[in-house]
Amino acid sequence: MTGNTVHATFDIYRFDPTHDAQPRYQRYELDLPPHTPILTAILKIRAEADPTLTARYSCRSAICGSCAMQVNGKSRLACETQIGPELARDGRIVLEPMRNQKVLRDLVVDQEPFWRRYDEIRPHLILDPTKPMPEGKENPMTPTEVERFRETPRCIACAACYSACPAVEADPEFPGPMALAKLYRFVVDPRDQAHQDRLVRIQTGGLWLCLRCHLCTEACPKDVRPSERIRDLKEMAIAVQGGTEAGSRHAIGFKENIRERGLLNEMKLVRQTSGLGGLVGQAGQGMRMMRKKPEILKRPHPIEQLDEVEKIYEALDRKEAPP
Repeated sequence: MTGNTVHATFDIYRFDPTHDAQPRYQRYELDLPPHTPILTAILKIRAEADPTLTARYSCRSAICGSCAMQVNGKSRLACETQIGPELARDGRIVLEPMRNQKVLRDLVVDQEPFWRRYDEIRPHLILDPTKPMPEGKENPMTPTEVERFRETPRCIACAACYSACPAVEADPEFPGPMALAKLYRFVVDPRDQAHQDRLVRIQTGGLWLCLRCHLCTEACPKDVRPSERIRDLKEMAIAVQGGTEAGSRHAIGFKENIRERGLLNEMKLVRQTSGLGGLVGQAGQGMRMMRKKPEILKRPHPIEQLDEVEKIYEALDRKEAPP
Protein backbone atom coordinates (compact mmCIF):
# COMPACT_ATOMS: atom_id res chain seq x y z
CA MET A 1 0.00 0.00 0.00
CA THR A 2 1.33 3.42 -0.96
CA GLY A 3 -0.44 6.61 0.04
CA ASN A 4 -4.12 6.23 -0.80
CA THR A 5 -3.68 3.15 -2.99
CA VAL A 6 -3.39 -0.60 -2.48
CA HIS A 7 -1.56 -3.11 -4.63
CA ALA A 8 -4.29 -5.37 -6.01
CA THR A 9 -3.76 -8.78 -7.57
CA PHE A 10 -6.55 -9.95 -9.89
CA ASP A 11 -6.79 -13.57 -11.05
CA ILE A 12 -9.40 -13.53 -13.81
CA TYR A 13 -11.08 -16.50 -15.48
CA ARG A 14 -10.32 -16.58 -19.20
CA PHE A 15 -12.03 -18.86 -21.70
CA ASP A 16 -13.00 -18.53 -25.34
CA PRO A 17 -14.86 -21.71 -26.42
CA THR A 18 -14.00 -21.05 -30.05
CA HIS A 19 -10.24 -21.21 -29.41
CA ASP A 20 -9.43 -22.55 -25.94
CA ALA A 21 -9.45 -26.21 -24.99
CA GLN A 22 -9.60 -25.44 -21.26
CA PRO A 23 -10.27 -22.38 -19.10
CA ARG A 24 -7.32 -20.63 -17.46
CA TYR A 25 -6.72 -17.83 -14.98
CA GLN A 26 -4.74 -14.77 -15.98
CA ARG A 27 -3.13 -12.51 -13.41
CA TYR A 28 -3.17 -8.72 -13.53
CA GLU A 29 -1.72 -6.33 -10.93
CA LEU A 30 -2.81 -2.75 -10.35
CA ASP A 31 -2.32 -0.01 -7.76
CA LEU A 32 -5.75 1.43 -6.97
CA PRO A 33 -7.60 3.26 -4.18
CA PRO A 34 -9.29 0.72 -1.88
CA HIS A 35 -12.75 2.15 -2.63
CA THR A 36 -12.36 1.31 -6.35
CA PRO A 37 -15.24 -0.85 -7.66
CA ILE A 38 -14.32 -4.18 -9.23
CA LEU A 39 -15.88 -3.07 -12.52
CA THR A 40 -13.69 0.04 -12.65
CA ALA A 41 -10.63 -2.19 -12.21
CA ILE A 42 -11.81 -4.46 -15.04
CA LEU A 43 -12.26 -1.50 -17.36
CA LYS A 44 -8.80 -0.21 -16.43
CA ILE A 45 -7.31 -3.61 -17.28
CA ARG A 46 -9.12 -3.59 -20.62
CA ALA A 47 -7.98 -0.05 -21.41
CA GLU A 48 -4.36 -0.32 -20.32
CA ALA A 49 -3.31 -3.98 -20.28
CA ASP A 50 -5.56 -6.38 -22.17
CA PRO A 51 -8.35 -5.25 -24.52
CA THR A 52 -9.33 -8.89 -25.16
CA LEU A 53 -10.76 -9.33 -21.64
CA THR A 54 -14.53 -9.72 -22.03
CA ALA A 55 -17.07 -8.61 -19.45
CA ARG A 56 -20.69 -7.45 -19.54
CA TYR A 57 -21.73 -4.12 -18.01
CA SER A 58 -23.96 -1.14 -18.68
CA CYS A 59 -25.15 1.40 -16.08
CA ARG A 60 -22.23 1.16 -13.60
CA SER A 61 -24.70 2.20 -10.91
CA ALA A 62 -26.13 -1.08 -9.55
CA ILE A 63 -29.35 -0.55 -11.51
CA CYS A 64 -29.16 -2.75 -14.61
CA GLY A 65 -27.63 -5.89 -13.06
CA SER A 66 -25.49 -6.59 -16.15
CA CYS A 67 -22.15 -6.85 -14.34
CA ALA A 68 -23.01 -9.75 -12.00
CA MET A 69 -20.11 -12.18 -11.63
CA GLN A 70 -18.34 -14.24 -9.00
CA VAL A 71 -15.99 -12.20 -6.82
CA ASN A 72 -13.90 -14.44 -4.59
CA GLY A 73 -16.51 -17.18 -4.93
CA LYS A 74 -19.56 -15.00 -4.21
CA SER A 75 -22.10 -13.85 -6.80
CA ARG A 76 -22.06 -10.05 -6.73
CA LEU A 77 -22.38 -6.90 -8.82
CA ALA A 78 -18.91 -5.81 -9.92
CA CYS A 79 -19.94 -2.14 -10.04
CA GLU A 80 -20.76 -1.96 -6.32
CA THR A 81 -18.16 -4.35 -4.87
CA GLN A 82 -15.05 -2.46 -3.74
CA ILE A 83 -11.59 -3.96 -3.96
CA GLY A 84 -10.45 -2.91 -0.46
CA PRO A 85 -12.62 -5.28 1.61
CA GLU A 86 -11.96 -8.16 -0.80
CA LEU A 87 -8.19 -7.72 -0.54
CA ALA A 88 -8.35 -7.36 3.24
CA ARG A 89 -10.25 -10.63 3.55
CA ASP A 90 -8.67 -12.79 0.83
CA GLY A 91 -5.42 -11.10 -0.13
CA ARG A 92 -6.31 -11.17 -3.82
CA ILE A 93 -9.36 -10.89 -6.06
CA VAL A 94 -10.51 -13.87 -8.12
CA LEU A 95 -13.06 -13.02 -10.79
CA GLU A 96 -15.12 -15.77 -12.42
CA PRO A 97 -18.30 -15.97 -14.51
CA MET A 98 -21.58 -16.70 -12.82
CA ARG A 99 -22.42 -20.34 -12.14
CA ASN A 100 -25.28 -22.38 -13.60
CA GLN A 101 -24.99 -20.68 -17.01
CA LYS A 102 -22.86 -21.54 -20.02
CA VAL A 103 -19.76 -19.39 -20.45
CA LEU A 104 -19.77 -17.51 -23.74
CA ARG A 105 -16.41 -15.88 -23.18
CA ASP A 106 -14.38 -14.93 -20.11
CA LEU A 107 -16.79 -13.31 -17.60
CA VAL A 108 -19.84 -13.33 -19.91
CA VAL A 109 -22.44 -16.11 -19.64
CA ASP A 110 -25.44 -17.19 -21.70
CA GLN A 111 -28.50 -16.20 -19.66
CA GLU A 112 -31.03 -18.00 -21.87
CA PRO A 113 -31.99 -20.59 -19.18
CA PHE A 114 -32.42 -17.84 -16.60
CA TRP A 115 -34.77 -15.81 -18.81
CA ARG A 116 -36.61 -18.90 -20.08
CA ARG A 117 -37.45 -19.89 -16.51
CA TYR A 118 -38.64 -16.35 -15.86
CA ASP A 119 -40.85 -16.40 -18.94
CA GLU A 120 -42.38 -19.74 -17.92
CA ILE A 121 -43.95 -18.28 -14.78
CA ARG A 122 -45.96 -15.89 -17.03
CA PRO A 123 -44.59 -12.66 -15.55
CA HIS A 124 -47.54 -10.45 -16.39
CA LEU A 125 -51.04 -9.80 -15.12
CA ILE A 126 -53.62 -12.34 -16.23
CA LEU A 127 -57.03 -10.71 -16.26
CA ASP A 128 -60.50 -12.21 -16.39
CA PRO A 129 -61.57 -12.05 -20.09
CA THR A 130 -65.19 -11.68 -18.98
CA LYS A 131 -64.34 -8.57 -16.98
CA PRO A 132 -62.26 -6.32 -19.23
CA MET A 133 -60.78 -3.20 -17.71
CA PRO A 134 -62.50 0.03 -18.73
CA GLU A 135 -60.44 1.56 -21.52
CA GLY A 136 -58.49 4.60 -20.47
CA LYS A 137 -59.00 4.03 -16.75
CA GLU A 138 -56.58 2.88 -14.10
CA ASN A 139 -57.00 -0.13 -11.82
CA PRO A 140 -56.07 1.33 -8.42
CA MET A 141 -54.59 -0.56 -5.49
CA THR A 142 -54.60 0.34 -1.81
CA PRO A 143 -51.32 0.91 0.07
CA THR A 144 -52.00 -2.29 2.01
CA GLU A 145 -52.32 -4.28 -1.23
CA VAL A 146 -49.08 -2.80 -2.58
CA GLU A 147 -47.31 -3.65 0.68
CA ARG A 148 -48.00 -7.35 0.04
CA PHE A 149 -45.48 -7.27 -2.81
CA ARG A 150 -42.80 -7.07 -0.10
CA GLU A 151 -39.37 -6.41 -1.63
CA THR A 152 -40.02 -8.07 -5.03
CA PRO A 153 -40.30 -4.83 -7.07
CA ARG A 154 -36.66 -4.10 -6.20
CA CYS A 155 -35.41 -7.04 -8.29
CA ILE A 156 -33.14 -5.99 -11.18
CA ALA A 157 -32.90 -9.49 -12.70
CA CYS A 158 -29.12 -9.63 -12.31
CA ALA A 159 -29.18 -13.45 -11.89
CA ALA A 160 -26.85 -13.35 -8.89
CA CYS A 161 -29.37 -15.50 -7.00
CA TYR A 162 -29.57 -17.95 -9.92
CA SER A 163 -25.78 -18.25 -9.91
CA ALA A 164 -25.65 -18.84 -6.15
CA CYS A 165 -28.45 -21.44 -6.09
CA PRO A 166 -27.41 -25.09 -5.51
CA ALA A 167 -30.93 -26.26 -6.45
CA VAL A 168 -30.46 -24.83 -9.95
CA GLU A 169 -27.14 -26.67 -10.19
CA ALA A 170 -28.64 -29.95 -8.94
CA ASP A 171 -31.90 -29.97 -10.90
CA PRO A 172 -32.58 -28.13 -14.17
CA GLU A 173 -36.31 -28.29 -13.41
CA PHE A 174 -35.96 -25.78 -10.58
CA PRO A 175 -37.20 -22.36 -11.82
CA GLY A 176 -34.65 -20.42 -9.79
CA PRO A 177 -35.07 -17.88 -6.98
CA MET A 178 -35.76 -14.83 -9.16
CA ALA A 179 -38.54 -16.52 -11.13
CA LEU A 180 -40.23 -17.70 -7.94
CA ALA A 181 -39.93 -14.28 -6.29
CA LYS A 182 -41.54 -12.74 -9.38
CA LEU A 183 -44.24 -15.42 -9.29
CA TYR A 184 -45.02 -14.41 -5.71
CA ARG A 185 -45.41 -10.80 -6.85
CA PHE A 186 -48.20 -11.80 -9.27
CA VAL A 187 -49.84 -14.30 -6.93
CA VAL A 188 -50.47 -11.57 -4.34
CA ASP A 189 -51.52 -8.94 -6.89
CA PRO A 190 -55.29 -8.42 -6.39
CA ARG A 191 -55.67 -7.48 -10.05
CA ASP A 192 -54.40 -10.88 -11.22
CA GLN A 193 -57.11 -13.48 -11.85
CA ALA A 194 -54.86 -16.54 -12.13
CA HIS A 195 -53.31 -16.73 -8.66
CA GLN A 196 -54.88 -20.10 -7.86
CA ASP A 197 -53.83 -21.57 -11.20
CA ARG A 198 -50.31 -20.21 -10.69
CA LEU A 199 -50.05 -21.93 -7.29
CA VAL A 200 -51.38 -25.23 -8.63
CA ARG A 201 -48.92 -25.14 -11.54
CA ILE A 202 -45.88 -24.38 -9.41
CA GLN A 203 -46.63 -27.23 -7.00
CA THR A 204 -45.36 -29.64 -9.66
CA GLY A 205 -43.24 -27.03 -11.43
CA GLY A 206 -40.23 -27.07 -9.13
CA LEU A 207 -41.37 -25.13 -6.06
CA TRP A 208 -40.48 -27.90 -3.62
CA LEU A 209 -36.99 -28.39 -5.07
CA CYS A 210 -35.79 -25.35 -3.07
CA LEU A 211 -33.14 -26.46 -0.56
CA ARG A 212 -33.91 -23.65 1.92
CA CYS A 213 -30.22 -22.70 2.07
CA HIS A 214 -30.92 -18.92 1.77
CA LEU A 215 -27.86 -18.42 -0.46
CA CYS A 216 -30.07 -16.53 -2.91
CA THR A 217 -30.98 -14.00 -0.25
CA GLU A 218 -27.31 -13.64 0.69
CA ALA A 219 -26.36 -13.02 -2.96
CA CYS A 220 -29.15 -10.54 -3.78
CA PRO A 221 -27.74 -7.00 -4.12
CA LYS A 222 -31.18 -5.43 -3.64
CA ASP A 223 -32.36 -7.31 -0.52
CA VAL A 224 -35.28 -8.91 -2.37
CA ARG A 225 -35.06 -11.89 0.02
CA PRO A 226 -36.23 -14.51 -2.53
CA SER A 227 -35.89 -17.40 -0.06
CA GLU A 228 -38.57 -15.81 2.13
CA ARG A 229 -40.90 -15.33 -0.82
CA ILE A 230 -40.39 -19.00 -1.80
CA ARG A 231 -41.40 -19.94 1.73
CA ASP A 232 -44.55 -17.81 1.36
CA LEU A 233 -45.36 -19.49 -1.95
CA LYS A 234 -45.10 -22.91 -0.31
CA GLU A 235 -47.53 -21.91 2.41
CA MET A 236 -49.98 -20.46 -0.12
CA ALA A 237 -49.70 -23.51 -2.39
CA ILE A 238 -50.54 -25.84 0.50
CA ALA A 239 -53.50 -23.62 1.45
CA VAL A 240 -54.84 -23.83 -2.11
CA GLN A 241 -54.20 -27.49 -2.91
CA GLY A 242 -53.02 -29.28 0.22
CA GLY A 243 -50.42 -32.02 0.21
CA THR A 244 -50.56 -33.16 -3.39
CA GLU A 245 -46.97 -34.30 -3.91
CA ALA A 246 -43.89 -35.27 -1.94
CA GLY A 247 -42.65 -31.77 -1.15
CA SER A 248 -45.89 -30.45 0.30
CA ARG A 249 -46.62 -33.73 2.08
CA HIS A 250 -43.17 -33.56 3.67
CA ALA A 251 -43.80 -30.01 4.90
CA ILE A 252 -47.22 -30.89 6.32
CA GLY A 253 -45.92 -34.13 7.86
CA PHE A 254 -42.94 -32.38 9.46
CA LYS A 255 -45.20 -29.79 11.06
CA GLU A 256 -47.63 -32.39 12.42
CA ASN A 257 -44.78 -34.65 13.50
CA ILE A 258 -43.07 -32.06 15.69
CA ARG A 259 -46.36 -30.84 17.12
CA GLU A 260 -47.22 -34.34 18.30
CA ARG A 261 -44.19 -35.01 20.53
CA GLY A 262 -41.77 -32.12 20.15
CA LEU A 263 -39.27 -34.44 18.44
CA LEU A 264 -39.02 -35.74 14.89
CA ASN A 265 -40.24 -39.31 14.30
CA GLU A 266 -38.15 -40.04 11.22
CA MET A 267 -39.83 -43.29 10.24
CA LYS A 268 -43.24 -41.69 10.44
CA LEU A 269 -42.09 -38.70 8.40
CA VAL A 270 -40.92 -40.98 5.57
CA ARG A 271 -44.33 -42.63 5.55
CA GLN A 272 -46.11 -39.28 5.64
CA THR A 273 -44.01 -38.00 2.75
CA SER A 274 -43.85 -41.01 0.45
CA GLY A 275 -46.72 -43.25 1.59
CA LEU A 276 -46.44 -46.99 2.13
CA GLY A 277 -45.35 -47.55 -1.45
CA GLY A 278 -42.54 -45.05 -1.10
CA LEU A 279 -41.57 -46.58 2.22
CA VAL A 280 -41.17 -49.98 0.56
CA GLY A 281 -39.23 -48.42 -2.29
CA GLN A 282 -36.74 -46.93 0.18
CA ALA A 283 -36.36 -50.14 2.19
CA GLY A 284 -32.75 -50.68 1.13
CA GLN A 285 -31.68 -47.21 2.16
CA GLY A 286 -33.70 -47.57 5.35
CA MET A 287 -31.85 -50.77 6.30
CA ARG A 288 -28.50 -49.05 5.83
CA MET A 289 -29.64 -46.15 8.00
CA MET A 290 -30.90 -48.49 10.73
CA ARG A 291 -27.56 -50.29 10.90
CA LYS A 292 -25.83 -46.95 11.51
CA LYS A 293 -28.59 -45.41 13.58
CA PRO A 294 -30.72 -48.13 15.25
CA GLU A 295 -32.54 -45.59 17.42
CA ILE A 296 -34.41 -44.48 14.30
CA LEU A 297 -36.85 -47.34 14.94
CA LYS A 298 -37.75 -46.08 18.40
CA ARG A 299 -40.79 -43.91 18.78
CA PRO A 300 -39.59 -40.72 20.50
CA HIS A 301 -41.00 -39.91 23.92
CA PRO A 302 -42.80 -36.58 24.24
CA ILE A 303 -40.46 -33.84 25.39
CA GLU A 304 -40.91 -32.00 28.65
CA GLN A 305 -43.09 -28.90 28.50
CA LEU A 306 -44.74 -30.04 25.27
CA ASP A 307 -47.44 -27.50 26.09
CA GLU A 308 -44.91 -24.75 25.27
CA VAL A 309 -44.48 -26.22 21.78
CA GLU A 310 -48.25 -26.20 21.39
CA LYS A 311 -48.33 -22.51 22.28
CA ILE A 312 -45.87 -21.82 19.46
CA TYR A 313 -48.08 -23.72 17.01
CA GLU A 314 -51.19 -21.91 18.20
CA ALA A 315 -49.45 -18.57 17.70
CA LEU A 316 -48.41 -19.62 14.19
CA ASP A 317 -51.95 -20.76 13.40
CA ARG A 318 -53.29 -17.36 14.46
CA LYS A 319 -50.70 -15.60 12.29
CA GLU A 320 -51.53 -17.73 9.23
CA ALA A 321 -55.30 -17.46 9.63
CA PRO A 322 -56.91 -15.23 6.99
CA PRO A 323 -58.19 -11.88 8.29
